[in-house]
Amino acid sequence: MTGLKHFSWQRLAQQAEGLLSVSSNRISNAANLSALLYQELEGVSWVGFYFFFDEALMVGPFQGKPACVRIEMGKGVCGTAATSGEIIRVADVELFDGHIVCDADARSEIVVPLFIQGELLGVLDIDSQHIDRFSEEDEAGLKALAQIYLSSIE
Repeated sequence: MTGLKHFSWQRLAQQAEGLLSVSSNRISNAANLSALLYQELEGVSWVGFYFFFDEALMVGPFQGKPACVRIEMGKGVCGTAATSGEIIRVADVELFDGHIVCDADARSEIVVPLFIQGELLGVLDIDSQHIDRFSEEDEAGLKALAQIYLSSIE
């Protein structure tokens, strides 16, 4: 699954740059980016941010069903990505040891850790109700969008 019929990560990056260029507020930009991704990516059920606060990840702006509020570092896909500093793409969340179920319909997930000057800001988390929804191309596209987001708030 690659998104909409005429989907282009390059076009989405251009949209994100324009959308995020009007503010440097991390909350406003996270809200707009999560809304953009939720609207443009086919087959996603949740798009949002968790921000590092008080030694845990706390839910930030998102689109989708209500979410887990606090995720401990090293726990679940989000906490593991935040701790490792690596993007984690999970084809089937039921096979991920320690997966935290916030939405029972979620089947696959991708998490992009967000760092500014070596410090953890949080993660961008995207869920899908489809197994193996996220490709290497999606990973590269989301990594680029995460960098656009980070550059907009620095």
